Amino acid sequence: MVFVWNIDVDPVSSLLWAIALIGLSGLPGLLLKRPGPGQILSVCITACAALWGMAGALQILGGAPATRYLLDWPLPFGPSELSVDPLSALFLLPLLLAALCCSLYGLAYLPAAGQPAVEKRVTLFSGLLLASMALVLVSRDGLLLLIAWEVMALSSWLLLMTDQQNLQVQRAGTVYLLATHTGSMALYVFFVLLKGETGSFAFPAAHSLALGGTMTLVMLVAALIGFGAKAGIMPLHIWLPGAHANAPSHVSALMSGIMLKVGIYGIIRAVSFFQQLPVWFGWLVLLLGAVSAITGIALASAQRDLKRLLACSSIENIGIICIGLGMALVGIQSGDRVLAILGLAGAFIHIINHALFKPLLFLGSGAIIHATGTRQIDRMGGLSRILPRTAPLFLVGSLAICGLPPLNGFVGELFLYFGAFSDGMLADLPVIGFVAPILALVGGLAVITFVKLYGAVFLGGPRDPELAHGHESPLAMLLPMGLLAGICLLAGIGAPLLLQLVAPAVIQYAGVSPLLFSQVAGAVPLQQLALLNGLLLAVILLVWLIWRFLVQRAPVAVSSTWGCGYLAPTPRMQYTGSAFSELITGLISGLVGSQGRLSGLSGAFPASARFVSITTERILDQMIIPSLQGADWCLAWLRRMQHGHLHLYILYVFATLFVLMVWSQP
Repeated sequence: MVFVWNIDVDPVSSLLWAIALIGLSGLPGLLLKRPGPGQILSVCITACAALWGMAGALQILGGAPATRYLLDWPLPFGPSELSVDPLSALFLLPLLLAALCCSLYGLAYLPAAGQPAVEKRVTLFSGLLLASMALVLVSRDGLLLLIAWEVMALSSWLLLMTDQQNLQVQRAGTVYLLATHTGSMALYVFFVLLKGETGSFAFPAAHSLALGGTMTLVMLVAALIGFGAKAGIMPLHIWLPGAHANAPSHVSALMSGIMLKVGIYGIIRAVSFFQQLPVWFGWLVLLLGAVSAITGIALASAQRDLKRLLACSSIENIGIICIGLGMALVGIQSGDRVLAILGLAGAFIHIINHALFKPLLFLGSGAIIHATGTRQIDRMGGLSRILPRTAPLFLVGSLAICGLPPLNGFVGELFLYFGAFSDGMLADLPVIGFVAPILALVGGLAVITFVKLYGAVFLGGPRDPELAHGHESPLAMLLPMGLLAGICLLAGIGAPLLLQLVAPAVIQYAGVSPLLFSQVAGAVPLQQLALLNGLLLAVILLVWLIWRFLVQRAPVAVSSTWGCGYLAPTPRMQYTGSAFSELITGLISGLVGSQGRLSGLSGAFPASARFVSITTERILDQMIIPSLQGADWCLAWLRRMQHGHLHLYILYVFATLFVLMVWSQP
């Protein structure tokens, strides 16, 4: 294998070296017999490589020239190219930041001393997962991308199966493996057809592929299924809730915050090959985004599992990103550059923001599980007393994901609102106007969902006495959460910086001039939004300081709250998360498939009863699994032919040959 390399160090070489170091970061732990030093060494290597790579990505986004490197390996498909453009750099930046935070977090979440059986496995495959995701982003041909894609799928599956004795983990791992390889088969179709048209696996130049209607249809659908399955777009999301809920929390942060975006990157990159897209494709992406956003947050609002709720909300945020991408594609197809710029800017900014607050929330969920030992929201309560540092950090993530000031979650959505309310859009493409009420509905449901989550987990009193004796997380878990929360705050009060960060990728992909981009983006009041966020943050800090001062000086009086006349109130009489969201869950029961079962309540003087509420996945549990069971029943008779008798197998061969001979006769 020959790697053609320049002597001068440039940003692309820095990124490639960083990817290689991260991928190899788990190897020292395999060579060291004593657990512990290998994990620490892996964290140090990952952190240094991530900082080195982020510097290279920022250079590319700042306009530095990007070198193309040739990987000349002895494979029959020829050499492969690697390079980084602004689009790749935009996705690499949050990936490397998440690598830094999650590797440090894992040092305390799965310490080698407490988890000697899985420490080496998690350390090794975490590095491979990060490196393979980054390799997908820097690949410039289909062969290398598919190799990296398979490594990403298998390493993430092995991380998901960390607690492999758990039946829920086994089921989630099986569903994930089937879903990811179904998507991979669609990608094989896409890249084989691409090679058939271009004669090479190398990526064609942007907007250079001019194909006929049927071929374009097949390739676009294959790319959308293949990459969309990894992104978790509805209805290809079936693996996502179970996988994110059952993986270790820092792995869930990587899968939700970064791996889903790799699927979005694949869609964007694949679509960029085509010279002219069909009119329906942009509308299809927009429709799938709207369905994903509404259904995802509806599913999240009904969940009682902490990590499953966060996983379903990822579907919502992927839907918002797809709404922006669909708006941009509709704008490009209709020749409206304003809509293309606003849609892409909104989608790209939300990609960065989601890669900040969603890992923060998953890392926070890990701290909660670390303290309580459960993921069930209805058993929790009053955790702000035993998790005084985790609680405000989790609050920052909850406010950010709801798009509330002074955090960063609303910045990307603001561009989508401006695209929907544009006068030209309402006149030429009036359907775009429906984006605004969809975003408003999704935002309202998100507020309900995360008010329920934060209130049921951190406020009130402990509903289960067994969970009242937890402890705060160690510093290695709090530091990554604090870093992500701080960046969310800075991104909220520095919204124009986010726009500058995504500007090179928007200009490149939309094919517009920097002047036009500045004119269109300048119409969005980011400066005013940043100023208001800064003022609000200052007011919040001032009120908090005054409150702390008054509380310290005031006498402390302790008394029980009024219990509505009950003589012996208990913490179980508090509102649970399920009770809080019961109304909205009932209204959207057709989407979420919520079911309640009451047992043991009968007679004039009934004994204790039990009520169980179950939230099902309609697509997986009520459509796909019954279909597979039906197919298994219909094809059961074929298993009778596999009975182990060799002479009958020989008879099958002769019968097949006879049929083929008769069929081949003219």
